[in-house]
Amino acid sequence: MQGVFPAIITPFKDGKVDFEGLKNNIDFLIENGVSGIVPMGTTGESPTLTYTEHNQVIEKAVEFADGRVKVIAGTGSNSTAEALEFSEHAEDVGADGILLISPYYNKPTQEGLKRHFGAIAEATNIPMVLYNVPSRTALNIEPETVKYLYDEYDTVQAVKEANPSMSQVSEIKDLCDINILSGNDELTLPIMALGGSGVISVVANIVPKEFVEMVELAQAGKFAEAQKIHYELFPLMKSMFLETNPIPIKTAMNLMGKPSGELRLPLTEMAESNKEILKKSLNDLKLI
Repeated sequence: MQGVFPAIITPFKDGKVDFEGLKNNIDFLIENGVSGIVPMGTTGESPTLTYTEHNQVIEKAVEFADGRVKVIAGTGSNSTAEALEFSEHAEDVGADGILLISPYYNKPTQEGLKRHFGAIAEATNIPMVLYNVPSRTALNIEPETVKYLYDEYDTVQAVKEANPSMSQVSEIKDLCDINILSGNDELTLPIMALGGSGVISVVANIVPKEFVEMVELAQAGKFAEAQKIHYELFPLMKSMFLETNPIPIKTAMNLMGKPSGELRLPLTEMAESNKEILKKSLNDLKLI
């Protein structure tokens, strides 16, 4: 798993999922060279969708992608049984992989993580991406645990690393050959310099072509050229996290006239002061 994988938003219209808008967004991303898409991650507001909606979005993403790029479906949960149910569904409808967040709130031990991910690996045959995001889960998937899962299960192929510690990335890379995908846009280039394979991105929803170019340059070892793009996009990357994701990215897409629609509670509209900062970063890149 290498390249740019936008964690796609879920567009809403009148309180329902806007599937026409979803198709338009997916087509836009594919036309601009992404390696795959990730529906039903945090950026897709997965916590607020019903089980039926969750499964429908994944089914439609597979249908709309139509084999042109990989679909890595978000199927994680803090319940192993629920994560397994979502994962089996994603496999059944033709997803190319699954993204599994570490269990949040109940905070299992590292042994619990091994058993959680292991249970899903043993019950499915679909490639797995582990998702480590301590800022949301209050739990770190330790490098030794990543190594154990990678060595034990053939389907564990990548880790989305959103722990901002470059030491953690180095430790994982030193321990095993698992693909490391950045989980923070602004850390994509540093992670790739340490041997990372790409990114599961928020900002690539609106600047996919530029992000793909940066990652391809890094893959080719052209870090000076990649660095130039990084710094051009850096203010926009920062503005994506002025408030909780996906508030800024959905606000940006609405400002750009792209299918996005409303947010679902408990997420709310972006504060005007932050929206002005976001508008400036979009204006500077001539996106609005």
